[in-house]
Order: sequence, then structure tokens, then C-alpha cells
Amino acid sequence: MPDASPTSANRWPPQIKFIVGNEACERFSYYGMRSILAGYITGAVLKGGLGQTDDTATEIIHLFVFVNYFMPLLGAWLSDKIVGRYHTILWVSLFYCAGHGVLACSDFAGNVHGKMICLVTGLSLIAFGSGGIKPCVSAFMGDQFKPEQSHLLQKAYGAFYWSINFGSFFAFLVIPWIKDHHGYSLAFLVPGILMAIATLIFWSGTKHYVRVPPTRETNTAGFFKVYFAALRGAPEHFTAALLNLSATIVLPALAIVLMTWQAFSGSGSLMKILGWISLGSIAIWYLLVLGLSLLRKTELPETFWRKAAGQHDEKEIDGARSLTPILFVFALVPVFWSLFDQTNSTWVLQGAKMVPTTILGLNIGAEQMQSMNPAIVMVLVPLFTLGIYPRIGRFAAPLKRMAYGMFLAAASYLVVAALQTRIEHGMQLCVLWQTVPYVILTAAEVLISTTGLEFAFREAAPEMKSIVMSFWLLTIAFGDLFIAVITKLLSNSAGNAAVSTGRFVQYAGLTFVVAILFSIVAAFYKYRDAAAARGK
Repeated sequence: MPDASPTSANRWPPQIKFIVGNEACERFSYYGMRSILAGYITGAVLKGGLGQTDDTATEIIHLFVFVNYFMPLLGAWLSDKIVGRYHTILWVSLFYCAGHGVLACSDFAGNVHGKMICLVTGLSLIAFGSGGIKPCVSAFMGDQFKPEQSHLLQKAYGAFYWSINFGSFFAFLVIPWIKDHHGYSLAFLVPGILMAIATLIFWSGTKHYVRVPPTRETNTAGFFKVYFAALRGAPEHFTAALLNLSATIVLPALAIVLMTWQAFSGSGSLMKILGWISLGSIAIWYLLVLGLSLLRKTELPETFWRKAAGQHDEKEIDGARSLTPILFVFALVPVFWSLFDQTNSTWVLQGAKMVPTTILGLNIGAEQMQSMNPAIVMVLVPLFTLGIYPRIGRFAAPLKRMAYGMFLAAASYLVVAALQTRIEHGMQLCVLWQTVPYVILTAAEVLISTTGLEFAFREAAPEMKSIVMSFWLLTIAFGDLFIAVITKLLSNSAGNAAVSTGRFVQYAGLTFVVAILFSIVAAFYKYRDAAAARGK
């Protein structure tokens, strides 16, 4: 019989160590492979590379990342509707391992054409594996906690996020070193071995896991079945229902389609018009989100959902109701990821114009500065979760934390803009000056990303947890797509507008505005979890 004592309620489930260990090894494998991917694609053929251009490398890498953050929709569908979270994680991880294996065997392919086939095959398998398990692992960890243990979720997700950065930090250091000393095959093989270890660790906890059955086994209907059943019975709510669906599903989907078309098409006046239309659709979307939040219409009324009661049970209706208010919050998160993910692009390009240095015999340049982020996260996560959040009470409610993070993200770009101004005026700055914006932006990341995982799990109904997690991951894809469109629309003849004082100030200003909008939406959000509203 399960232990229901007060001591048990205040202790993490023992199986959590398997999930956190799995995540650390999986992230090492992913970021380890990513750390050498660009060099492999553009490297000299005689040195084991593929000898491709920078543009080809950029296209391959960004398509790979794009697929990574759209695959969660498939993973969430598999886990929530077909096989459950446990089996999705276990079996999809095998494809992940296979992808690393294909990359490691690329030397046996002979010529460059054969290696390219291995690259595309390997990355496709990794994207399927990594993206497929993304929405499941964090939700599966939350499944292990009983209702009386919900107060432990904040620290548990902090540890989960810490493990991600623990794995990525060492990956950025170890895998490039292996490549330099032993070549690409071994450098690709080691991440594959770590992914195999990750899968073994996860499997080792099998007998301890709590498994939530998929809706196929519980015959639970999804969001759209319940939504349209209610809509058919409540025509008087048609306008409100249409506006709600437009703000959460229709307008963001339209923006993604238009931006994808513009980002992957050629240049020309027609494509520029399409790009501005896509940005206009985002503006309309955000105005609708703000308006419905101010009118307290982010959740459709009880009388609307009651109309579905004849066809669906209370759990199904509750699950459908839980989704749209969460998506109103998620709508404003992509702008943060637009800023954060530039640490691997414009920040590196800025750092290349700064003066490298040496610490303990290790050369620190623009690329090495990227390891600053996971290093800072591993310090800030325990500091925030153990030291700060417990002391500020209701001011540590999830959406308040995320709002603080938005303002910090904007502030970090003011610092980056200040550094860029000095570079443009000919000053020779040490690359370590980037530590300042890294600390500020990483603090924002901890406040937003760690909290977002916690918020998504605590507020989503059990039947919707993986779907909600996949929408969270889609905010990252949306943010990266947004930057691609902005860069293409506002480029100059020199091709360096993306790394300029003006552009950094524009991003800071945009994010300050979105931070204010987010604070307003958060203020009108009604928590399902009362403890979360109190910062517990």
C-alpha cells in the first residue's frame, strides 16, 4: 500500500532520479552533436568534413531545429492518444539512438554524396526522436507526483532544468575536444553512446513509474470534439467561441504558415509584402489576446461548456476548458525565445568582433562564450528555487516570475546594444564583457523557461498535459521563425543589419512592450491550481 504519511508528501518520488538522469544524458547527446554540426558540414573534405557552403550549413541546421520543435505535436498525439508517455519516450528514444549511429558511420559511406545521405538520414531520425519525446519527458515527471506533493513540483522542475544545462555545459566542452583529437566519427559516436545510456537509465526505472493511460484507453475525447459539441448546442456563444479559437489556434497558425512561406521563399517585392502581412497578422493576434484578457473572456463561460455535457463527461469537458486560457499566456512567450536563441547567432557574431582571452590555459572566444549560459543556469536554478522563491510568497506565482523574466530579457538587449555601440566606434572590448548580458538573459531564461514547464503542467488537465507541453515547445519554433522573417525583411546591402545597435535596441523595445502585455494578461489569468497563485 502506498505510503501516505506526511513524510512521504514532502519527499520526492524515488523514480524522479531516473527521469532527471535520462534528461541530462539526452541533452548531452543532443548539444554535443549540435556543437560540431556546423563545422562538420562546412569542414574540408580532406579533414572529414562535407565541404559545403555556409549557406547550405545554415539551411540544414535550421531545418533540423525547425523539425525538432514541430515534432512535439506528433509526440504529444502518440502519448496522449495512442501509447502513453512511457512507451512514447522509450520507443522513440531508439530512433534517436539510431540517428546518432548513422552519423557516426558516415565515414563508411565513402564520398561526400554518401556522407550527405547519412547526414540527412541521421538528422531526420534525431529530429524525430528528440522532438517526439520533448513534450513527454517533463509531463511524465509531473505524473510521478501525487496531488498532496504538488508543492514539490517547483523544485522538481528546477532540478529537471538544471540537469538539461548540466548535460549541455559539458557537451559544449567535451565533444569539440574529441573532434579535434580523434575526428568526426568518434565525436558523433560519443553522443550516440550517451543517448543509449539515457534510454537505459529511463528503462531502469520502469517498475517504479506511475503511468497515466492514453485517452485511447480511457476513451477520452480531445479538445476539438468537446469544443464543437458545445458550439453546436450553444449558437448564442458563437461569436465569443470564434474569437477565443482565433486568439489561441487560428491566428497563430496563420502567422506560422505565412512566415514559413516567406522565410523559405526567395527575395522580391511579393515576398516582402507577404512578410509584412505575416507580421501584421501577429499584431492583430496580440491585440485580440489583450482585448479578450481585459474583458476576462480568455475562458468560455460555463453555459457554453455545459452544452457538451450530453456527449462528453466531466473530465473531457474539464480537459478542453483548461487548454485555451493557457494558450493565451503562451501567445506572448515567443518574443522571449526570439531574443534568447540569438545567443547562438547575433551574439556570437558580435563576440567575433571582440578580443578573445585565456582562462586557465583555455582560449575563450565568441563560440566558447556560449557555454556561459548553461554554467550560469546551474548556479541560478538552485539560488532561485531554494533561496528566493520561498521568501517572496505570492510574488513568486508562476506568471509573475515569467513577467519579471520578460523585462529582464529586454534589459539584456540594452546591454548588448551598448556593447555594440562601442564596437561600432572602434573600441577593442574583451569578449568577457558579454558576461553581463549573459547573466541578465540567463536569469530571464530561468524565470521563464523553468517556470513555463511548471505552469504548463500544473494548469493543464491530465488529458491535455502533453499537448500543452507541445504548444510550449512551439513557442520556441515560432520565436526562431520570427527572427528569420525580421532579418530577411530588414536586411541592408552590407548584410550586417542583424548585428547593429539599432537592431538590438529594436528588439529591446519590442520585448518591453510585450512584457507589459504579458503582465496584463497574467493579471487577469485565473489559476486552476490555487497553490500556484500563492507562489507555493
